[in-house]
Amino acid sequence: MNTNSKVEYLNQQNDELLTTNVVAKFVSATQTSLNECGERLRSGKLVSFPTETVYGLGCHALDPIAVQRVFTAKERPLSDPLIVHVNNAEDALNMWASSTSLSYDSSKNSSNSFVTDIEGLALAALSEAYFPGPLTIVAKACQNMPQILMAGTGYVACRSPSHSVARALIDAARVPIAAPSANKFGHVSPTCAQHVMDDLGKEDVWIIDPSLGIMMMDEKEDTVGEKGGDYNDGKIDKETDSAGVCQVGVESTVVKVEMSSSLSLSSDEEILGNITILRHGAISVESIRKTMNNAGLSRYFHIAEKMKFTSEASHNVAPGQMIKHYSPNVPTFMIGRSRQRIVLQEAAVDEVQNGITLEDEEKSILSKSVIIDYGGRLVHYQPYALVYRDLSPDCDPAMAASILFETLRWSETIDGAIRVFVPELVLEGEGAYPLVLAVKDKLTRAASAVIVERFQ
Repeated sequence: MNTNSKVEYLNQQNDELLTTNVVAKFVSATQTSLNECGERLRSGKLVSFPTETVYGLGCHALDPIAVQRVFTAKERPLSDPLIVHVNNAEDALNMWASSTSLSYDSSKNSSNSFVTDIEGLALAALSEAYFPGPLTIVAKACQNMPQILMAGTGYVACRSPSHSVARALIDAARVPIAAPSANKFGHVSPTCAQHVMDDLGKEDVWIIDPSLGIMMMDEKEDTVGEKGGDYNDGKIDKETDSAGVCQVGVESTVVKVEMSSSLSLSSDEEILGNITILRHGAISVESIRKTMNNAGLSRYFHIAEKMKFTSEASHNVAPGQMIKHYSPNVPTFMIGRSRQRIVLQEAAVDEVQNGITLEDEEKSILSKSVIIDYGGRLVHYQPYALVYRDLSPDCDPAMAASILFETLRWSETIDGAIRVFVPELVLEGEGAYPLVLAVKDKLTRAASAVIVERFQ
């Protein structure tokens, strides 16, 4: 499609949307369009844009009124904070209360200056290793950060996207961009422009669609995975296509850096703070440990994972903590391990051949239900289901993550569907890959952590 044809198609799309009470509009990712989007962001209005994870709903991060517009458009509780998007580590460090130069000498770890700036050194090491890329870092905020941005916690989340369109938009805006996922709160995150329109079509938002036109190819930055962030331990394709969107497919890993009340060393082995994985994504806890070890800082931090399942009333320091999240508009449940194929294979041969007996009521429910599987755990129920789809029969976590949200949205489109069933993922030998944990977490929250042992 040539440039004139793309413009005509874009205008036709937006004209059709105007006839259906839609306020949002699609825009291209050409440099002229991105400049207009940047001006729009500076003026306090909203722009949705693609990243390597999911589509974001962006606003001027330092404008409290603009930030409020995001919460209003998403119908998002103020207890769920936003992530600030910047293009480099230096800009992120300016958001946090403690910061330091990216150039430091870990051999000076006995000096007083090193002791008092441990937090800044950790933030510098993490941002240098993983920016740009799918890692969000949460730390104490500097004084000028709007409280509404942080759910009143005093901690701000920052990341640097690697997608070329997102980076070009940040450059064009000339301000940091606060951006949660561009969907109604609690719904499945969007991984294409149409998903955003489906959720936010009645909101005053411009939606960047790279398929309608992109910036010149020599402006492209192939930055995914360049800087030490071994996404999914090498299982993510590191080629970035300027016209492609959301290659990772699930939100960024979220890590919180928090120091103890005292920063004085009493021994060489004293733990001074915590680095905690709050949300699983493409970056593993093992990779975080390796980065801190390489920086000479691992001895000062306890590094661990801590998943939360909170209510809307809880004020969180990072998004993605609530028990109901990423949910289709169809009641969704997890089928417990006792009803999965992996258990059947451990049973006697005749039980494997006969399968699990289904009650008539279960067959009736399944005939009106969608099954979204992973690794064939529920494949023996396929003949009874309304429709069936496996995220990855071969248990490829990168493949499953890349299509997870699109598949959850697909389940909403099935005529006659009254339930969605997904497997409870009990990971044995697969948990080393961070995207497996991300898929498990998203499926758990899509089902509000409800596990059932029968189809009901």
